[in-house]
Amino acid sequence: MTDLAVSTLKASVNDALKLAMKAHDKLKTDTLRMLNAAFKQIEVDERIVLDNARCLAILEKQIKQRRESLAAYEQAGRTDLADREQQELAILSAFLPEPLAEEELSRLIETAIAETGATSARDMGRVMNILRPLLTGRADMSSVSAKVKARLG
Repeated sequence: MTDLAVSTLKASVNDALKLAMKAHDKLKTDTLRMLNAAFKQIEVDERIVLDNARCLAILEKQIKQRRESLAAYEQAGRTDLADREQQELAILSAFLPEPLAEEELSRLIETAIAETGATSARDMGRVMNILRPLLTGRADMSSVSAKVKARLG
């Protein structure tokens, strides 16, 4: 694997992992090792080298899992586990790209609707297919979907 094949996000995670290990930060080291293991698992299973977009999708999945666990732990009254999930969530979230401003998001939605010629909720899939690659990691896709649905509805 050449350096050019390694995604920017994956390289950033590896660099942060090395720093966490040198600083003896156990929580950060463990969290980043889990993320690296998720990257490696996909690479081995699918026999591919991950690109930045795929690494970002894996990162988002890990963040979503932490949010779900956090909610479950809080509901069960397990503050000790909830605190750890919150800390892991903060570590992982630091690798997400800068979120889009609301105005920019609205502009992209309008552009995608115009591009596809969408007129009703039946056309939502085509609009979302254009938006998904543009917004991955920069906006919550469920809220984007709701906005597109409201705009088309």
